[in-house]
Amino acid sequence: MLYIVATPIWNLWDITYRAIETLKNVDSIACEDTRTSGTLLNHYDIKKPLISFHSHSGKTKTDKIIEQLKKGQNIALISDAWTPWISDPWYILIKESIQEGIEVVPIPWVTAFTTALMGSWMQMNHFLYLWFLPVKKWRQTLFKMLVERKSNKKEDETVVIYESVHRILKTLKELWEYFWEDHHIVVWRELTKKFEEFRRWTIKEVLDYFENTPWKVKGEFVVMF
Repeated sequence: MLYIVATPIWNLWDITYRAIETLKNVDSIACEDTRTSGTLLNHYDIKKPLISFHSHSGKTKTDKIIEQLKKGQNIALISDAWTPWISDPWYILIKESIQEGIEVVPIPWVTAFTTALMGSWMQMNHFLYLWFLPVKKWRQTLFKMLVERKSNKKEDETVVIYESVHRILKTLKELWEYFWEDHHIVVWRELTKKFEEFRRWTIKEVLDYFENTPWKVKGEFVVMF
């Protein structure tokens, strides 16, 4: 049986009892980074064999896990943070497990973008999630498409993206260029950490804020507009 187990975004207490019990009772745990996952597992005194499984693992590693599952082993799949499969490349393992007749059991909890939407005050019943924007190819085309999409919509639609510390200022500047200056935006940084921070202003106000406080440009960001 393959368990898809959601883990905390950053705060180690953000995990369900069911997730902890599942991790304690499986035969092994497939994780994105054994060191990062080790912090969580040590916190809950979970000692299980770890299988390194990430976006560069390839088909050989996938086949090996499938073979173990076919032999009757129970394996939990976790990511470094939040819910596996959301923005992760592991759908191939899940897809092949289902095709092989292996039972797949999701153990639900949080994802970064749904948690951010909860505290954003923006439209939640109709949103478009885009993960990270393209770095170069199709980037400008996508911005133009989003402007047209928002202009043609009769009702509000929240666009949700992730952004890295290296590109957040560039993305905010581009949003300012493509959307009107007073268009409202919500940026969430340091998700569930001690210095978690929401900024709910116009695009220009948020851009000015982070340009004037460069020490706060750290970690990953959720951007909603």
